Amino acid sequence: MPSQCTPKERVLIAFARQQPDRVPINYSANPGIDSRLKQHYGLSEDDDEGLLQALGVDFRGVTAPYVGPKLHAEVPGRHVDLWGIHRRWITHESGGHWDYCDFPLKDATEEQVAAWPMPSPDDYDYSHVAEVCQRHQAYAVNGSAGFGDIINGNGMLRTMEQTMIDLITDDPAGLLLADRRMDIQVAVTARVLEAARGGADFLWLGEDLGTQIGPLISMDVFRRHIRPRYERFCSLARAYDLPVMMHCCGSSSWAFDEFSAMGIHVVDTLQPEAANMAPEYLKARYGDRLAFHGCISTAGPVAYGSVQDVVDDCRHTLEVMMPGGGYCFAPTHALQDNSPTENVLAMYETARTFGRY
Repeated sequence: MPSQCTPKERVLIAFARQQPDRVPINYSANPGIDSRLKQHYGLSEDDDEGLLQALGVDFRGVTAPYVGPKLHAEVPGRHVDLWGIHRRWITHESGGHWDYCDFPLKDATEEQVAAWPMPSPDDYDYSHVAEVCQRHQAYAVNGSAGFGDIINGNGMLRTMEQTMIDLITDDPAGLLLADRRMDIQVAVTARVLEAARGGADFLWLGEDLGTQIGPLISMDVFRRHIRPRYERFCSLARAYDLPVMMHCCGSSSWAFDEFSAMGIHVVDTLQPEAANMAPEYLKARYGDRLAFHGCISTAGPVAYGSVQDVVDDCRHTLEVMMPGGGYCFAPTHALQDNSPTENVLAMYETARTFGRY
């Protein structure tokens, strides 16, 4: 066990299912709690780096911003992004969220999907990638400009219902949409890795595969439509000798054997309240093949418990997941705005205090 690791070393050792000096720490949060945390630490609203350092976060990321032409017309009352996805802002008692709506490709034919404007990999700015990687060279840098996300990404344009029908029936319009999106994301990621000049440390992909009670799709659908498309990212990662982390919300452990066979090294989110996702089950069943990132529920004690509840829950997760290495401490998703500031602070203090080997 190293006596002292850099953040990069810490993450890569954990990804290799070994024990660093302490568990790596990661962070993701909605704007409300993010703002409150910055206020707590006396940071400006735009000081993202300052907050990551205050929390002890070992991860950083690099992206290539889109700088090409506007592809889709504005719609009153909507935010329309470069893929043509429509969102509307919904307020609630603890803040608000972006709700997907309108679904412009819901009834689209294969020809209409083929004609739908999408960004070109040539219209991203890769010029600052190497500089960002150099600036964060002490940290573990996520080099994935693409995320995958076939089900959600298609669902945002085509509805979730139609997306499921597409996958089950092999609908050519839905599959073409998935392939066009994936082609662009793989190409952009390849350009980012080339521009990074060795400064990227892993790829972080994502595909939600479970509800809270079981699989979202069948193994047959996974093997026909999900696995082959993600193997393109895995092949790209192998070309750069990079580990791959896969984000999966809900009850997703049913796919973890497939992940391991594909060349995925780390699984992310690990919602402990979902079926077959308890830390004890995951560590015993998959700990010899996969590393873990997440497992601190954003819908559990951090949101609804006392400070002591948070400490107890985080300590329990650490006690289960830490032995032998292979665990990164992180929320299961973005921390929600209904999480009390003191609970989030307790969460990260527990990781720094009790996450040492």
